[in-house]
Amino acid sequence: MGNNAQYKIKIKLNEKEISIPYPITLFQLKDKFKPDADIIIFNGFPIQSDYTLKDGDEVVLIKKGEKPSPEEFEALMIARHTPGIHNKIKKSVVGIAGLGGLGSTVAVALTRVGIGKLILVDFDIVDPSNLNRQQYFIDQIGMPKVYALKETLLKINPYIKIDTYNEKLNSSNIERIFKYADVIVEAFDRAEEKAMLINAISEKLPDKYIVAASGVAGFGDNNEIKTIRFSSKIFIIGDQKTEARPGVGLMAPRVGIAAHHQANQVLRILLGEET
Repeated sequence: MGNNAQYKIKIKLNEKEISIPYPITLFQLKDKFKPDADIIIFNGFPIQSDYTLKDGDEVVLIKKGEKPSPEEFEALMIARHTPGIHNKIKKSVVGIAGLGGLGSTVAVALTRVGIGKLILVDFDIVDPSNLNRQQYFIDQIGMPKVYALKETLLKINPYIKIDTYNEKLNSSNIERIFKYADVIVEAFDRAEEKAMLINAISEKLPDKYIVAASGVAGFGDNNEIKTIRFSSKIFIIGDQKTEARPGVGLMAPRVGIAAHHQANQVLRILLGEET
């Protein structure tokens, strides 16, 4: 082995593999690569003591409040999803029709997994009644939902691409808005709007997958929320029966379960699991 100063070990620093001279300690690594870091994560755990690094160690250096670079963010996503999966996800475009409890929650989930681009469509504004189940905040009350949600999503993933359409969807504008989407999420409240969207997409954009929802109100059995393949291109999530009515409202837990079913179904389609 010879002189230890010439010997190098391989570690992961902020999810990137690097070679560094041995011996070297955590604090020396911090001083060399990110002296202003406030937090050191060592092999998955935050630490405050110094250690000598060895081959295969993983270190994350964090400065509180600092936005990671595009390269660091990409490396973090790849580390969580594996390169092949992440590359498919980041090239994908998903349209979301309606940004209420379902749509806003689907958008947050897809943003967190690193989807490449979202097309957000809604004509409504954030009002106080939305806060019981939708992904908005007090200081966003009165904002158009498309802009409020975009603001939130960019705080989660500053590198996601987002197109916003602050307009009401109808059979004449659906093709223009969603023509570049790989999958379209139906997240409306009203049955007639759901039918309009599905019929228009099936007619004008027949190659598009649709992930819809039906029956997500109340606080019924979690396991009744299921995914049904209605046709080769249409999936419907929900219990297919429990609609909102007096005494059975739309509530965050069950709406959230259905929304995450929708988001997961989108991923399955994008990753080739539903051909």
